[in-house]
Amino acid sequence: MKRDNDYIRELLLQFEAQDSDLIIIPPTVDQDRRKIHHVRLMCDAGLLNMEKEGVYRLSYQGHDFIEAIRDPGIWQKVVEKAGGAGIDILIGLAKGFLKEEIAKHTGFDF
Repeated sequence: MKRDNDYIRELLLQFEAQDSDLIIIPPTVDQDRRKIHHVRLMCDAGLLNMEKEGVYRLSYQGHDFIEAIRDPGIWQKVVEKAGGAGIDILIGLAKGFLKEEIAKHTGFDF
């Protein structure tokens, strides 16, 4: 199955919006295989931590990544520059673009 970075972003934003800090995704036959695959990829990348089988939570790095990619304009820039690059590249670009935006609005240069 191919990794879909847009889908990863969508899932992260959904997980953050939940009332609970735990993300319950039981690995059942009925569960969406695509979702399970991408959740596992997010665990591999350090964006999610598996508490126990089928139970996850956003990691500190996951929250940082969400903050960097929350703005659709920044995400679009990241996708244009990195395309299907790995998560480390996406995180670096997203943080760089976020710093640029903050500098524009505050005059503070990182």
